[in-house]
Amino acid sequence: MTVSAEKFTRQRLLEVWRWSPSLFSLRCTRDPGFRFVAGQFARLGVRKPSGCIVWRAYSMVSAPHDEFLEFFSIEVPDGEFTSQLRQLAVGDELLVERQPYGFLTLERFADGRDLWLLASGTGVAPFLSILQDPAVWQRFQRIVLAYSVRSAAELAYQPLIADLAGRDWLEGVADKLVYLPVVTRESVPGCLQERLTALLDSGELERAAGIALDPEHSRLMLCGNPAMVEELHERLKRRGMQLSLSRRPGQLALENYW
Repeated sequence: MTVSAEKFTRQRLLEVWRWSPSLFSLRCTRDPGFRFVAGQFARLGVRKPSGCIVWRAYSMVSAPHDEFLEFFSIEVPDGEFTSQLRQLAVGDELLVERQPYGFLTLERFADGRDLWLLASGTGVAPFLSILQDPAVWQRFQRIVLAYSVRSAAELAYQPLIADLAGRDWLEGVADKLVYLPVVTRESVPGCLQERLTALLDSGELERAAGIALDPEHSRLMLCGNPAMVEELHERLKRRGMQLSLSRRPGQLALENYW
């Protein structure tokens, strides 16, 4: 992908840290003119030793009001992009396109009472941005975040999720959030263990949340592994839920994300 110089800005890494051997996050400076809606993604560019630039899309973990940009990544073995990204250190350059993208935002839904955020792996990134936006807490009566990973070591951003309840601007509404961590290949206290599709099929997802899924009140965002997203999508369609489009309001919004 070729991007002309006037379409991106040069930012500097402020912090890089690892959650597990394959998962890491990075934080960079933010151009004052870069504006985005919680749930959107940016195209990031890194320079290879040859001098050419490789571009990939990453959802913002940071909130729209933060002065920095934060991203969550999985290291792909021999990946053209992540093999370069993982080598970056504080002070190094990261290119960010000026235009944000994506429609996994609250604007997709015309109404609704309960918001379900169903994520696998790094697909939790846009939901973390959404949860740091005051708009979601004002708009929905209940919010369910179900975050599925294979092992306990892959449960990233637990401090951020736990910290939400203590933020001053959430006083009196923080109890709207029901957090359901899911670890599929280990038995971890306080975590569900089946895949999200199995939890939906058995009814355990709704029992754990204490909320029933129904087309009238439920609005769902799905983000993660494409197979997981498609399987959940098919199951929810059979329960009377459809994609929310500009010409036809619905109950579902989804995005594939590795």
